[in-house]
Amino acid sequence: KVLARIDSILQSPRAPPLIFRPSKGPVQNYIKENGWECGFEHLPLTIEMWADQLMALKDLHRSLRKLSLELLPWNTADSQDKRESVRVEDLQLTVDAILEELENKEKNSQTLSLQTLSAIVSHFQKLFDVNSLNGVYPRMNEVYIKLEEMTNAMRNLHELLELDSSAPPTVVVDTVGKLCDIINKNVTEQVQQLLGTQDIHSIINKLEEHECFFPPFQALIQDLLCLLEISNVDDILPAVQNLK
Repeated sequence: KVLARIDSILQSPRAPPLIFRPSKGPVQNYIKENGWECGFEHLPLTIEMWADQLMALKDLHRSLRKLSLELLPWNTADSQDKRESVRVEDLQLTVDAILEELENKEKNSQTLSLQTLSAIVSHFQKLFDVNSLNGVYPRMNEVYIKLEEMTNAMRNLHELLELDSSAPPTVVVDTVGKLCDIINKNVTEQVQQLLGTQDIHSIINKLEEHECFFPPFQALIQDLLCLLEISNVDDILPAVQNLK
């Protein structure tokens, strides 16, 4: 009966092609003497290999099940780890479910949902103080124009200051600040030379004296222009001489 069962398996279309190997040499003569027609002396090793593969199949199913629980936490199907045997179909179903989920995630990552788009528009409105949806596009255009102007200005400053194009705005601001300090220092020195003093307190005193003297002097000149009926300051002296 066992041999008949083996023969039926061998003759099945799904039987592995190398499951049957004719015996050779003394083993073949021994089998023929005992009336056996087939050689199955290699089957124990094959069966042991199959047993190992079946155990590995269960381990593989357990690992795929853990992966499925990580990627598909909502899948509450009963675990099949408790089965005595695991079928390849079970593994294929798990793999197909995981692949389908990965494909859906890839599609969802490429196509933004309406809720995400709405959140992006709302965030833009908050950042740029837009009260209505109709004002989003005009403000976008305005922001784009301002950005282009700022980009051009920064590019020109980089060229004028002889800075590398990769220099950040902070470097540009620091360089401009240093130039302003140099210019202010030169202006202070020129003012000191003009007023003939190096003392800041003397400069302040001279400015205060100017504020005290200039308004009465200006009023006097205006009165002379009116009395002499002239409009040019240079004509005051000739007009006074004519009065003599």
